[in-house]
Amino acid sequence: MSFQSLLHRYARSLRRGLHILAAPVKGDSGRGGLFIQAYRGYGSRTRLFLMGRVFRQPGFGASWQEDRLRRDIIDLIRRLLRKPIVGARVRIRYKDTNTVVHTDRHGFFRVDMELGTMPSDVSWHEMELSLDSPADERAATIGEFYTPLSSARYGVISDIDDTVVYTGVANTAMMMWRLFAQGAESRMVFPGVPALYQAFHAGRDGDQGNPLFYVSRAPWSIYQVLVEVFRRNRIPHGPILILREWGMKRGSLLPRRAKDHKRDAIRHILDMYPDMRFVLVGDSGQRDPEVYNRILREHPGRILGIYIRDVSNTPERSEAIDRLAREAREAGCDLILAADNVAMAEHAASEGLIADRAVNAVREELDSKTSWA
Repeated sequence: MSFQSLLHRYARSLRRGLHILAAPVKGDSGRGGLFIQAYRGYGSRTRLFLMGRVFRQPGFGASWQEDRLRRDIIDLIRRLLRKPIVGARVRIRYKDTNTVVHTDRHGFFRVDMELGTMPSDVSWHEMELSLDSPADERAATIGEFYTPLSSARYGVISDIDDTVVYTGVANTAMMMWRLFAQGAESRMVFPGVPALYQAFHAGRDGDQGNPLFYVSRAPWSIYQVLVEVFRRNRIPHGPILILREWGMKRGSLLPRRAKDHKRDAIRHILDMYPDMRFVLVGDSGQRDPEVYNRILREHPGRILGIYIRDVSNTPERSEAIDRLAREAREAGCDLILAADNVAMAEHAASEGLIADRAVNAVREELDSKTSWA
């Protein structure tokens, strides 16, 4: 590849990266003022959960045309300058149900409300969000939440860091470089993840539409980048729960103490769907095996399998996980410490969680990705 072609490629990569990073402020068309950012939520036939944040952002560059480099640069600057709004009153409406919540000292808000009208049997639904105080009609926006289809047979709760995406998920610059400059051949997503997660979503029969929920210790600022990583790698999209920089007070759903984040998020999901069983996927590098085993003990009969990617490479850690696997087996659940996604797929197929043919798809994907490395 010539130097000119390489320079042109990197210029295009920079352009795409800037557009993604600037995306969170673009909903106001450059006018500035108050702005509600809603993250994907999840719900059941009777309940809805969603998180978001309220900002005041500067307004300049509105006359500059969208989809141009200079507009993206201006919007990125506006994103860096925006400030969270404390104590804002956010109103949420879904059909005949509405409620009001307040933002905390970091501008975050949390919606956990009962629904008066049941959602239809489709995956994604829209609700309206507006500001009661400080009042600003222009801040109104649309949020979305996910509900499992009636055909779903189980759900999947997956870690992201070192499970779906290689180490460095919290490093925005490195993720952007891998995503846009290195392209599809970059080792950003573990080989076999897209095929395995597509198989989980499809289930054994191929059309179950099983829901997937993702948790991460990355900051909320990288949320949009993760959404793009999932889209580009064809990973089934679902609610992404970011577990850092969450400002809710101690004792709420996602407290700021890191060790409780993932456990509380998983508990909330299981509570949202009391009749659904789940598969848990994580890695050995953090505390996933310990957290998942505790969830297994707290919810007997609810966990179909625990899959742990082995990234620790230390005998002491492997021995500790072996002990946890024996405890899980005594509780009626397999905890699989796997070197790659093929091992996970083989066990999942043997348990009837995914189709047998899906194992070959995972193997082919892993082989093709590995050949690029």
